[in-house]
Amino acid sequence: MRLRVLAALTCAAAALLPSAGYGQAYPSKTVRVVVPYAAGGSTDSTARLVAKELQEALGQPFVVDNRPGAGGTIGHDLVAKAAADGYTLLFSAAGPLTVTPHAYAKLPYDPIASFEPIKLVASSPLVLLVNPSVKATTVEELVKEAKSKPMTYGSFGNGSAAHLAGEMFKAAVKVDVTHVPYRGSAPALTDLLGGQIDMMFDVLVTGLPHVQANKLRAIAVTSPKRSDLLPEVPTMQEAGVKDYDAATWFGLLAPAGTSKEVIGILSKAVDEALAKRDVRKALASQGAVAEGGTPEEFAAYLRSELEKWGKAAKLAGIQPE
Repeated sequence: MRLRVLAALTCAAAALLPSAGYGQAYPSKTVRVVVPYAAGGSTDSTARLVAKELQEALGQPFVVDNRPGAGGTIGHDLVAKAAADGYTLLFSAAGPLTVTPHAYAKLPYDPIASFEPIKLVASSPLVLLVNPSVKATTVEELVKEAKSKPMTYGSFGNGSAAHLAGEMFKAAVKVDVTHVPYRGSAPALTDLLGGQIDMMFDVLVTGLPHVQANKLRAIAVTSPKRSDLLPEVPTMQEAGVKDYDAATWFGLLAPAGTSKEVIGILSKAVDEALAKRDVRKALASQGAVAEGGTPEEFAAYLRSELEKWGKAAKLAGIQPE
């Protein structure tokens, strides 16, 4: 009788552990995943994919909480000030962590000190698009054309990744192209389609339908590797622009001070998700490539990206406001 009671208690205790078999008390309740952008964008859709996988792996709800505004600052501030217990996480894109800090003198968060990196989830290139009125079909031809007449390029706004990618390009190929800032990708793309501007660096998944419809021409992608969605389009480096890398990325982070145990549990679960064929396929459909790696590698990458975009901001003449 005593043995049967002991066995029953042992089974009951085991049932309280997460179904994924991590042997940890975390998580024991709902986890909030803050996305610093509105629902429907690429950051949000990637975050929801990851949240779904974490929920299945760790046996607790992972709920996406969209907190848009101020270029991502509102969401980052919320997480930076949250309890470091693993129940409030941040799913961010490259901009607020590596670009925005160079455009604002004072932010309510520090891109390095305020967060614990968990996982570099995915990366996605920008693509250099031109209006069909531009004769160039290669980077070399585009440079020659830009040196022969005045040309313009659009961006999502001053200090955006698209703006800095353009300034990096100008400096690398030694050409002067006038920057035209817009309030978002959509209005810039509209003017590119209408011929009001000559070129722009856009998120791949946004520009792709117009390339496929032959309304715009893709000249090069900004990542070190070609995109599976545009396999015939060379990278900037292949086109002769040495060391050019202006890809954007998505990552999962926690408030500073979150325990290594919690970070480790989340890191392992995301790695397992990224190894799944359907997850990688879903990312690829958005123009993204699954990444992974350790939290330490993500931390080092974050620091290197912050430095890289800082140099680009100086090229663009951006002064922190």
